[in-house]
Amino acid sequence: MGIDYTRRPKQPEQPAQPPPYQQQPPPYQQQPPAQPPPYQQQPPAHPPPYQQQPPPYQPPPQQPPYGQQPPPYQPPPAQPPPYQQQPPPGVNLNKVTLTKSAPSISLSKSGGQTGVLRVNLNWNQRPAGQQQGGGGFFKRLAAGGASGNIDLDLGCLYEYSDGSKGVVQALGNAFRGQHPMGNGESIIWLDADDRSGAVSGGENLFINLQHTQQIRRIVVFALIYEGVPNWGQADAVVTMFPANGPQIEVRLDEHDPKARICAIALLQNQGGELVVNREVRYINGGQDILDQAYGWGMNWKAGRK
Repeated sequence: MGIDYTRRPKQPEQPAQPPPYQQQPPPYQQQPPAQPPPYQQQPPAHPPPYQQQPPPYQPPPQQPPYGQQPPPYQPPPAQPPPYQQQPPPGVNLNKVTLTKSAPSISLSKSGGQTGVLRVNLNWNQRPAGQQQGGGGFFKRLAAGGASGNIDLDLGCLYEYSDGSKGVVQALGNAFRGQHPMGNGESIIWLDADDRSGAVSGGENLFINLQHTQQIRRIVVFALIYEGVPNWGQADAVVTMFPANGPQIEVRLDEHDPKARICAIALLQNQGGELVVNREVRYINGGQDILDQAYGWGMNWKAGRK
């Protein structure tokens, strides 16, 4: 049997619908992509600290010119503490001078209210027409004139806390005050009477500060026993020497040619503190007038050495 070339071969039938995978896109192509993560949606609330405030500008250190060495480091001079600084010229830290503007000092606050207080008077020989000389305590002063030399004495009026009163002086041999201590010593005493002026240490008045509570007040005075008053030429200086603390100086820089007694200093017990006050008060009269001036109220009679 022969082949019929006039007939076309039968074509296979086309499918009516594409397969399912060609009809719809895959699910991931049908929906939009998911939202970005939170850190991509909002910027950070605050930038890091180093972005908020940049460090202040620091200029580079100045370099010396090329070839020149920088100066060596010089440390600042060290300041000494105040207690090491030198006092002004003429100021003695070991001595306190009582003046009209600063007339008082407390022995308690200055550390001197212990031991025995020694009172000494120094003065210079300055007769008219001669150079100034020196001398011990109450050394003879050549005053000139018919009266000759001066006999100068040291003494004090005292009043104790129990109300008893008295005087310590060479006149009348009253070298010691009342109420001797258990060992025979008094609170106040005078060592000797220098009539010739030859003793270099002179006369000294002593006050035992161990018994400050028994002391109410003391007036230290100088008395011209013989001779014409010549305080101006004497240039007298009273110095108190406590066992501790600075020396206390009182200069007799005011004069009265009619006065025979000069109240030098007043020591008073003020609330347990012994206070020294500058007096330099001249009295025209004897010890009885001095008594009246300070209200001591004792009975006096004339006496001699």
